[in-house]
Amino acid sequence: MTPIALFEAKNRLSELIDRVQAGEEFVITRRGKEVARLALPEASDAGQRASDASARNQARQPGAHASARR
Repeated sequence: MTPIALFEAKNRLSELIDRVQAGEEFVITRRGKEVARLALPEASDAGQRASDASARNQARQPGAHASARR
């Protein structure tokens, strides 16, 4: 895995995604410490991760909690 600083990863995210799709993996660092990994999802986890992300996004939408208060 190739280390990359968070600031650089943020500025080059589109390029990094293309490289990940080609099979590379990256370790994102902040102040020299590993904070995240950028890699393709594992096939068995992909569906669950997409479902989890969708649920988080729906919870963040404005008005999502309004109906719960009524």
